[in-house]
Amino acid sequence: MAITLKIERSVEGKQWVQDYTVELEKGMTVLSALIKIKETMDPTLSFTTSCRSGICGACAVRVNGNAVLACEAPMADLVKKYKTETLTIAPLANFTTLRDLIVDWKPKYIRLKKIKPSLQPKDEFSATAGCKQSPEDFKKYQKNSECILCGACVSECSKCTADATDFLDPFVFSKAQKLVADTRDKDASAHLAPAVQEGLWKCFNCQQCTTKCPKGLSPAEDIEKLRIATFKNKMSSSTGSDHAKAFYDDIHETGRLDESKLGLKTEGLKVALRAPMAYRLMRAGKMSPLEKSEAIPEIQKVRTILEASKEGK
Repeated sequence: MAITLKIERSVEGKQWVQDYTVELEKGMTVLSALIKIKETMDPTLSFTTSCRSGICGACAVRVNGNAVLACEAPMADLVKKYKTETLTIAPLANFTTLRDLIVDWKPKYIRLKKIKPSLQPKDEFSATAGCKQSPEDFKKYQKNSECILCGACVSECSKCTADATDFLDPFVFSKAQKLVADTRDKDASAHLAPAVQEGLWKCFNCQQCTTKCPKGLSPAEDIEKLRIATFKNKMSSSTGSDHAKAFYDDIHETGRLDESKLGLKTEGLKVALRAPMAYRLMRAGKMSPLEKSEAIPEIQKVRTILEASKEGK
């Protein structure tokens, strides 16, 4: 079977799409197809690769608009998935393209440094004794150690696509969560504070970082865990954390969400700027700020669930 690869090219500011036809071979991956093109058709085609074993993360690209690890993406599976013999290969989104399928990682590493991405051992640890840890504590962050910095999560992140100037890349939040969960680290706030300042509460929760991660990690879940950690570490409040607390307080009090007061609890007097909208809602009978919500009959069960969730049960 002949497969057409439409590859987005970019060289010194010039951009175009170039078609290549390759014969589908047994076990052929996107990476092996790219290598075949470079070795037998066009030596000018540029892309990055290293281990070719799904370990280094260097070969991530987008196929038909979705990030994949090229060395682990079988061509036959993609043809079957998209029901077409024509595949479009492009560089990762939300990166600056340097040439063809090669993207610039330097800005991402600079952003990674903001959350102090190295372990700061507690004072009781020494150079000779090391940083001993129980297997149970290791399991708290073991999964996050499997991140290979492939960039798939960044490429598919809806928030990064909309505006990345006030939001860290998903893998950065995962790195921060790894350190916050590590019982050997002496100061969780050193990693948490930068995360809060750099958009922790601005995640769209689209879950694209999770669904596209080739290693099955969940940056979206890590963001949620970091948010919980801000409460446990009594971090300074923000609009996002105030909004979450307002939700929790309403449900804990009555088992219902009082949307008429949610804005005031979240933003304080700033909500007055939306007074015209509130007035229209009241006239339409959609909101009644004077009405007091009564607790649901099974409110104690709700409170028990909330308490269990706080303890991570």
